[in-house]
Amino acid sequence: MTTPLQCPFGHGTLTRQPTAQPRPGAPVRVEGTAYHIHDFQTAREVLRSDDVVQAGFGAERLQDASVLRRKPVLYTEGDAHHEMRRDTARYFTPAAVATYHPMIAALADSLLARLTQAGEAKVDDLSLTMAVQVAAQVVGLTDSALPGLHRRVTTFVEGDRPRGDDASRLRQVLDQRHLLAFYLLDVKPAIARRRRQRRDDLISHLLDQQYSDLEILTECLTYGTAGMVTTREFITVAAWHLLREPELRWHYVHGTERERHAVLHEILRVEPVVSTLYRRTHKDLSVGGEVIPAGSLLALNLRDTNEDPGVAGADPAALCPGRSLPRGVQAPVLAFGDGHHRCPGAFLAIRESDVFLRRLLMWRDLRLVSPPSVTFNEVVQGYELRGLRVALGR
Repeated sequence: MTTPLQCPFGHGTLTRQPTAQPRPGAPVRVEGTAYHIHDFQTAREVLRSDDVVQAGFGAERLQDASVLRRKPVLYTEGDAHHEMRRDTARYFTPAAVATYHPMIAALADSLLARLTQAGEAKVDDLSLTMAVQVAAQVVGLTDSALPGLHRRVTTFVEGDRPRGDDASRLRQVLDQRHLLAFYLLDVKPAIARRRRQRRDDLISHLLDQQYSDLEILTECLTYGTAGMVTTREFITVAAWHLLREPELRWHYVHGTERERHAVLHEILRVEPVVSTLYRRTHKDLSVGGEVIPAGSLLALNLRDTNEDPGVAGADPAALCPGRSLPRGVQAPVLAFGDGHHRCPGAFLAIRESDVFLRRLLMWRDLRLVSPPSVTFNEVVQGYELRGLRVALGR
């Protein structure tokens, strides 16, 4: 039997997460047109319910895309969704992730060689390269006609949004232009290569399932933005925490893999990259002591659910790796979601983050030069960290 990890720190001895926002009191409350949910049990019931459907990440706009015979996995429901998840699960199992380890390690070494040459770097730039290249291997986006895949992917979730009366029309034009560039320069060359010879990646699997080019494009966009953008932010926020807390950093660097993963899971618990998940009811739903009518929008606040004292225990906003959680509750709590839409790449994200961060933080003379700016990304519904600068030497 595996011995439970014990928190090596006193609760409250480590600082609250630097990206935190004030926490409201009520577990469920109506705000505007949505029901906002803040307690763990209610949120998990919603995520596991068959009476709700995906409503975030532009899901409801995509429902009108009738040209797609099959929607991306993020937006499907019911038997179709379960079948898609079963078919693609093999790319994200611990055994599959182990086969990516040499590639991930070599990539991390090359990024840190870049840091040693320059003497200084922004962690968010390094983590972007890391996240993009790892996700590209899994998906199959490895044959781009031109460099710049990371810029083309991040364009879909970053950048200034047009404002004013013509904002919506201008946004559509810009999105179409970016989508065309992503297709022509990244997706189409990958499809062409795999039509000639299949590989062990997602695009090859989709071709075997007779997906059209447009359907493959939407899946690549879904997996690309999910796997690249969110992992970038997590690596950056984890590095920030570990650089700010020398004792936690020492414990992480010198710990076993299990102990290191516990640290990363705990950081993710208090710093969920996606802070709000959205669902819409298609039947009356009874949760949290309320009956929520069919057609209602639900907003699940993951910061609050993950810091629910009934789940996280004492000082739920403090970092405490190995804290005791109720049976059946995983260490990140709901940071990876739950139910049939739970993030399929959870294990891969933690593994690649660990490989990179341990190599980075082992440098004894690595120091924090400047903290990142913290902004909020409306598309991802989470924090965006830019400018976390580190340097070697004094």
